[in-house]
Amino acid sequence: MPVKLEHHKPVCLSEFRAVLGEGPVWIKAENSFYFVDIVSHRIHRYSLTDGSLSGWDAPNRTGFLLPVSDGTFLAGLPDGLHRFDVKKGYFERACVIEPDDEGNRLNDGCVDQRGRIWFGTMDDGESRESGSLYRVDHRNGQLDISHWDSGYTVSNGPALSPCGRVLYACDSPRQRIYAFDVAADGRLTGKRIFATFTKGYPDGVVTDSEGNLWCGTWAGGQITRFRPDGTMMDPIVLPVANVTKVAFGGDDYRTVFVTTARKGLDPEELAAQPQAGGIFAFRTDVPGNPQHSFVLEGV
Repeated sequence: MPVKLEHHKPVCLSEFRAVLGEGPVWIKAENSFYFVDIVSHRIHRYSLTDGSLSGWDAPNRTGFLLPVSDGTFLAGLPDGLHRFDVKKGYFERACVIEPDDEGNRLNDGCVDQRGRIWFGTMDDGESRESGSLYRVDHRNGQLDISHWDSGYTVSNGPALSPCGRVLYACDSPRQRIYAFDVAADGRLTGKRIFATFTKGYPDGVVTDSEGNLWCGTWAGGQITRFRPDGTMMDPIVLPVANVTKVAFGGDDYRTVFVTTARKGLDPEELAAQPQAGGIFAFRTDVPGNPQHSFVLEGV
């Protein structure tokens, strides 16, 4: 690794200045992590091998980028899900989501242990409670989209517990993280408030191998962490206000990668936070969970 990392001391890997850096995902085969800059319509890859950055233009705002079992990615754009082929560098729309609501867009997602994708939608104007939570399966050669919850203004997360039996999802403006029970067939029940924030807003969430929840905190300048029972752990502070999401990676999954954003900061705040929008990393004791891939039936 080109930068020496220490325990729970975030180091800026690149003063990238993403307007809205989001969605880091670790791709072990490439020794790299991918992330998106939603506002700039860009996808990026950071290589741990040599510290290099590479990128691709996206046709529109990309809320998330998740690996597929055939080596491609599934990306969430405002109009729906798109297949993205890194080697060829092109996008192809796979299905439309919420065609009757042009004010909504896809925002954040994850892949569970069974190879299914969970994602949320949100009001792009961040005012209407028009967002929903969906699951994606691959059946009979097609994407099967199922709707599971509604009433979100800005949906974030989601994330699964290591056992796959609990799903966490955020409604950021309400400063809430919800928890659901997940049945083996993917049904969600038992929606409840898992955590309520008083400082900042919950953004992207992931779990580590012990089931602790790591939450990027918008306007909070930290990664807020919770034990599975909802009690708060010590936060990890960053030198920027808008911390969006983390991903675990490296050979032992004890390296934490962090995306941040410049969006919403005024000139004085940007001057005081020169690394805002940068990508950060540090080491931690408890490893994360491996990054799962969306499973294509029969592939």
